[in-house]
Amino acid sequence: MNAICRSNFNLSYTAFPSLLFQVFLAHNNWTTMSRRVNTARRFADSGSLPFMGSLHPKSRPSPLLSIGLVVVGALLIIGYIYRGSGGRSGDIAALNRLDGGVSCTLEVQKIIPILKKTYGDSMRKVLHVGPDTCSVISQLLKEEDTEAWGVEPYELDDVDGNCKSLVHKGTVRVADIKFPLPYRAKSFSLVIVSDALDYLSPKYLNTTVPELARVAADGLVLLSGQPGQQRVKVAELSKFGRPAKRRSSTWWIRFFIRTGFHENESAAKKFEQAAAKNSYESTCQVFHLKPSH
Repeated sequence: MNAICRSNFNLSYTAFPSLLFQVFLAHNNWTTMSRRVNTARRFADSGSLPFMGSLHPKSRPSPLLSIGLVVVGALLIIGYIYRGSGGRSGDIAALNRLDGGVSCTLEVQKIIPILKKTYGDSMRKVLHVGPDTCSVISQLLKEEDTEAWGVEPYELDDVDGNCKSLVHKGTVRVADIKFPLPYRAKSFSLVIVSDALDYLSPKYLNTTVPELARVAADGLVLLSGQPGQQRVKVAELSKFGRPAKRRSSTWWIRFFIRTGFHENESAAKKFEQAAAKNSYESTCQVFHLKPSH
């Protein structure tokens, strides 16, 4: 269904409302015309207007037309919601637009060039952890001299052929990050995490963050939502098991100190400079940490 909607109704955001309005306007016009014709016929049948029958067609518009217009309108709505490519990434983007929420995984895709300038050679072997990791990995693999792997913390569903291929090759794995990752220590030069830690309680954060740092050789980049940001509650409960906990930067800093992590000040400064040069302002909190080893 997603593929049909994307291929047949790949509309721009500005064109969609106009087209949908025209569909329903046409439906209303047909309904109004039908009522007028019926009224005219009642006058004609009563003999009040002897020539009215010759001025209006005798055939009534088929009710199938109204049904068809309603079906087309429904399909346009579905096509608008599922517009986009990359399997579930289109769904996440649509949900964010409708609810005003923010996806830090989408932010990762935007800041890849900035991360390249920040970490340089440390971007040669990257692990991304977070929902819709297939989209992130696909973009990372397009970068020159960059190898990338991904961990999807939640179930994969409605994925496209590219994501299925990445899973089949073992490039992307589905793994519960509350347990040890299936990688050896220092397997990756850089580990990037997005939209994953906000759904963990402090109990699991105490074990998960050190585990993420264990497999990172040069650095750890964590993206977390800002306090006050809203997400789609139904999607959260069905997908992640609990709503996201938006923690402040002060909370995270205290957590890092308590668990023995230190900020990578050099990387943080380079990231800020590169972001300013690209006129980029992040909608998520970005933390740069040194490996614990």
